[in-house]
Amino acid sequence: MLDVKVSDWDDAYANAPYIDDGERFPEDWERKAAAFRASRGERARIDVSYGAGEREAFDLFLPESGSNGLMMFIHGGYWRAFDKSSWSHLAAGACEMGYAVAIPSYTLAPSASLIDIFGQVTRATQQAAGLVGGPVYLCGHSAGGHLVSRMVCANSPLSRGVADRVQRVLSISGVHDLRPLLRTQINRDLRLDFESATRESPALLYPREGVEHVAWVGAEERPEFRRQSALIANIWSGCGAATGLHVEPGRHHYDVIEGLETPGSAMLKALFRGR
Repeated sequence: MLDVKVSDWDDAYANAPYIDDGERFPEDWERKAAAFRASRGERARIDVSYGAGEREAFDLFLPESGSNGLMMFIHGGYWRAFDKSSWSHLAAGACEMGYAVAIPSYTLAPSASLIDIFGQVTRATQQAAGLVGGPVYLCGHSAGGHLVSRMVCANSPLSRGVADRVQRVLSISGVHDLRPLLRTQINRDLRLDFESATRESPALLYPREGVEHVAWVGAEERPEFRRQSALIANIWSGCGAATGLHVEPGRHHYDVIEGLETPGSAMLKALFRGR
């Protein structure tokens, strides 16, 4: 039996209308993030610059003692919304497990192109990796899932030294094939054409040799996000990468990230210990 053809691509990538009380989540994120920053004291380094742009800064949260490595968290918002200040609390689980966590802001579309944004998060990763030794773990949600996956493609601009330290990538509800977005209103800000959408889609590129990639998605998410996660796990497995696909029961696009708050959660185990 054939799947139903998508006729409304804006609806296919809409999340809030399909989540009960979806509009409350951004306010909850900001409140929890502010409380977490306040709780970290000297273990929080706020607004570490990684470039000359107004939004080119990251927050670095350090564990109690020592460090098992660095987790980068890249936020979502369709490359058009939010900054680092809404997501600080997502460092809680990793910090309790002994990892440093860096959360960058980046210039939003349409003020920056998607290629510019990718360059910014790459520079942020380079700089944060220079401040924290050990293995590097890349984690991103939604648009951030695209960006962390793009950073481990074979043509990634990450330096060899940092790329060799990347142990694993966790793409949470990531968008890995950008071509469907050409049919959405989102693209008014992204300004992608077929060539650039193809060039910047991780699912259409080869992964770097040795990449371990985990795609994580909520079972209650929109079908397109479930498809996008299954897509990269399938294609990159065929390209020789070690891949994993986790569909978490009862989770939607806004609460699927909550596993990052809890040390030892299944999500963090998948990131730090593998599939």
